[in-house]
Amino acid sequence: MVDLFFDRVLVKNNKDQDELDTEREIVMRLQNRILMLFFASAACENCQEFAPTLSDFFERLTDEFYVDRSAQLVLLYISLDQSEEQQESFLKELPKKCLFLAYEDPYRRELEAMFNVEELPTVVVLRPDCSVLTPNAVEEILRLGPDCYRNWQEAAELIDRNFMINEDFEEKSMRSFSDPVRRLKYKVEDEKKKKKKKKKQRGWGGGGDEDEDAEADKDAGGLP
Repeated sequence: MVDLFFDRVLVKNNKDQDELDTEREIVMRLQNRILMLFFASAACENCQEFAPTLSDFFERLTDEFYVDRSAQLVLLYISLDQSEEQQESFLKELPKKCLFLAYEDPYRRELEAMFNVEELPTVVVLRPDCSVLTPNAVEEILRLGPDCYRNWQEAAELIDRNFMINEDFEEKSMRSFSDPVRRLKYKVEDEKKKKKKKKKQRGWGGGGDEDEDAEADKDAGGLP
């Protein structure tokens, strides 16, 4: 999932429109989550009608008012609007927890072509590995509502992040940065332990041989 948005800037749909512009921020937001790419336009009447349903769907799965634990789900609006004003207007209809690409970012159109978007609205559902789970989930969301998330979760074989300690999950997410050093450290420590073990074994073995030789000499000396 992270690879798809590597070197891109994702924007939060909050009042300040905060940007996620570092690899760490994007990893922590997207890793081990199902991603919904919502392709729409303010000029599209069907998009306007679907937006409240999608917002309710997303909020019921991620808002603490409805659930004890937020679903591992990300909503990313891919604007196909004709102007930035249209995009800003449509964003007001979407949850504040959703993300979007800036209007001036040409990657919006690249994603449209990448996922063969031919109609609006379209909700492309992606597994954490970026493979397509559902090419267009609009009908499924309208028919099943939040229940369809469990189907996605099972199909994506999603690891339940809620049962992992935050620090552990963060360590796993950023593991690529520290793994080589940690493996080298353990390798050196293991080699030191092996050397100490061999040294002790040689010490014990040597003492045993000397005792056996002394006993043999004693027995030999006692013969008539």
